[in-house]
Amino acid sequence: MRFIYLFLLCISLQTVKSQNQFVPDDMSYKKALETAKTEGKPLFIMLYAEWCPHCNQMKKEVFSDPDVMAFLKENYVCIWKNIEKEEGLALKNKYNTKSLPTFLFLDDNETLLYALKGEMKTAEFMTEVKYALNSKMQLPYLEKEFLSDPSNPTKFFAYLNTLKKGKDRTELSVPTHIYLKTQSDAQLVSETNWRIIANGVTDINSREFQYVLKHQKEFAAVASQNRVDRKVESIVTELLRPLVDNLDTVNYYKQREVAKSIRLQKTDSLVFKFDLTLAERTEKWQFYKKVTLADTQKLVWNDASFLKDIGQTYLKHIKDTESLKKSIFWVKHSLELNDSYDGNLLAARLYNKIKDKKLALQYANDAKVICTEMTWNTKEVDTLLAELNTK
Repeated sequence: MRFIYLFLLCISLQTVKSQNQFVPDDMSYKKALETAKTEGKPLFIMLYAEWCPHCNQMKKEVFSDPDVMAFLKENYVCIWKNIEKEEGLALKNKYNTKSLPTFLFLDDNETLLYALKGEMKTAEFMTEVKYALNSKMQLPYLEKEFLSDPSNPTKFFAYLNTLKKGKDRTELSVPTHIYLKTQSDAQLVSETNWRIIANGVTDINSREFQYVLKHQKEFAAVASQNRVDRKVESIVTELLRPLVDNLDTVNYYKQREVAKSIRLQKTDSLVFKFDLTLAERTEKWQFYKKVTLADTQKLVWNDASFLKDIGQTYLKHIKDTESLKKSIFWVKHSLELNDSYDGNLLAARLYNKIKDKKLALQYANDAKVICTEMTWNTKEVDTLLAELNTK
């Protein structure tokens, strides 16, 4: 009897567990549109990937909730599409999806009514899916209201704030510039217009951003210098990062000059770091050397960690002695900023590479002292010391 009881208990627990697991509906996109039209409901689509932790967390926490699923199925026709499969990939491209998970709310004519992106808790998600049913909170209505009065900041923000729930910031630029065209140069310097510029301007050559560059003190007075600095840095990052990520060297070198034309140290420093990332990923070591020799002391002189990163790259990929001596100078300065085990070990290896055994031993011994004091494993530095002592 005890065995039968335990067996039935296990079956019961498995049944409860399976009921709480999220199982996506297997329906084609075409069929879902037809069903939405027949039933007079909007279409709800989750775009996800199996490897996406945020997608998996929402499946586990939100879509396993029977109340959530009951509400969705009562009010929407629901489908779940993997972006790495045919229909999911087509929807990802059609709606320019760049973040996961993304939730699309469409009518049966494939008009985008509402969109959400990113992981959410159950309460926040339920609030949003209820908003998506309200016609006066949907994108077509908000867009129409805004375009009827494009100089009205209240209508603009109502549209923008809903739009950015499901779109990347680069896609906010069209309505942003429609609104900003209604503003004179003098009108741009206001707290409201700064918020609009900060949220929606992504074009480095735009009239509005160029005006910010020329009037930073005035904008700092209505926002803050820190916020202005962050905007300048973000617009350079948005310009260059996609080109580096895609290894688009041709366009990178063109846009690099645009970024450099800003002529501010903070943007020069960003360009410097993007230059090095691209050089490393494309293994252009001569370009890496040219950039670092020109600007390391000017742009990252007080960044001990970055100086050591450059030193590591020189150790692995640069061969000429004079350049290696320069990298040793940078690494030694990093030790002045922050005396560290890895910095001393790096200096020892660089000296070893240029065949200066005496100084290599000195820095290796300094690394050994730090390592011993910290009770770390000394195997790495012991191996170097053994090599040096046999020469």
